[in-house]
Parts: sequence; structure tokens; C-alpha cells
Amino acid sequence: MIKMIPAEARHFNDFGWLKTYWLFSFANYFDPENIQLGALRVFNDDIVEPGSGFPTHPHQEMEIITVVLEGEITHKDSMGNTSIIRAGDVQRMSAGTGLTHSEFNLSDKPVHLYQIWLYPDRAGLKPSYEQKRIVGDTGANFLIPLASGQEKPGAVVFHTDATIYRGKMERGGNLEFRAGENRRLFVYVTEGRLHINGRTLEKSGQARIDLEIRLELKTDTGAEFILIDVPSCRGWGYNGETLRGAKAK
Repeated sequence: MIKMIPAEARHFNDFGWLKTYWLFSFANYFDPENIQLGALRVFNDDIVEPGSGFPTHPHQEMEIITVVLEGEITHKDSMGNTSIIRAGDVQRMSAGTGLTHSEFNLSDKPVHLYQIWLYPDRAGLKPSYEQKRIVGDTGANFLIPLASGQEKPGAVVFHTDATIYRGKMERGGNLEFRAGENRRLFVYVTEGRLHINGRTLEKSGQARIDLEIRLELKTDTGAEFILIDVPSCRGWGYNGETLRGAKAK
């Protein structure tokens, strides 16, 4: 089952200093039908204007991933970390038992970034931080892990049985992705147009995918996208086998 959500269905806010699309319920936007996808709780598509940013604020019991697409943002936190996150960098904070941090655009150009939050597999972790520059594959069509709790080489490490991938494909390219049982997949298109198992997703559109173990990804324009492989939340609802049903005996 693949649910396609077009770009115009995203929730948009313009705070002057911040222009943001919230793909799931967040802050003053609440939709009981749009809370999370498995362990994926937040996906925000943010543009922060120069000389502004997020003042010091708290987090707890969440794995927080920041992917910078353009520009740079300066991070400071209660663990003593100060860093600049630039385009091509990926940052991971495990909030665990609690931390505070701030993020400011101290440059003279807007910064475009994705903020992705996932529930950890276990509570009570000690807060921690990691940042890496992720070097992309040199091939024409690739999926590269940016952040993972599944021991993916080169990725920043978080504490959820999930992986966040960046995908890039040339015009006419195709890729295959295989998910395990009882997994959920999320796709968000950064550039171009992407075809997923024969269905079309335009720029800034998203797909939420259940019970599709094999994804065939194609593009006629070239495409860049984020793909997130997450578990269905333990103990919630039915597993994949149950959802496929059976004939009564």
C-alpha cells in the first residue's frame, strides 16, 4: 500500500525568520490522522533566514537528525558542543534523559535543512551528539545511508532500528529497495520527479508505504530524495502477516 501526498498538502508556516513545512503534527499544528509513521515522528522542511534561528530549547527521549541541504547553521548545546553544520553534513542528537540546544543562521544567506525526529528504541539514554560529512556515491544512481541504527557504514549512529537514506538518480535511472517484514517506508522528494512502483511523486511530495517489501524507483527527470526505513511501533495494531488476511476455516 502506497499513500501519495502532494506538496500542496503539507502544512506551511511563515514566521518571517522561518519558513517551514511540517509533514507531521507539530507545535500548533495538530491532525489526529497525521501524528507519525511507525517510529518516525517529525519531518520538517525548514528555511531559516540570515541572522536568526531557534533560541535555546529542550528535548527529551527523541533521536533528532539534521540534514543541511544549502547554507550552514551554528549549533550549541548543554553537552558543551559548538559546531557549524554545513551543506552535506548530517548531525545527530540523542536527547535521552534531556538536553537543551540552540541553532542560529549566522551567515548572510538562508539555510535550507531537514529536521527528522524518531522515537528511540529504549528510554533513559544518556544525551549524546555526533556530526559527519557524508560523502556521496560517485555513481549515477545511488542510495547512501545518512543516519542509522542498523550498523550502516559511514552513517551517523542513532538508537532506533531505522535508517535514513539520501537518494540521487540521473534522468532515466532506476533503483531497487527491499524492506523487511513489518517495516514502513517514507519517501520525500527534494528535486525532480520519482516513480515508485509505477506511481508518480513530484518535487516536495511524500509517499508513506506499508506492506511493500520491494520498491522499484525510477525517474524520467532525474531526482533527489530522502528515504526512511522504520519499524512499525511495537505493540501497535497488526503485523504484516495479519494484515494480508486469511480465509476463514
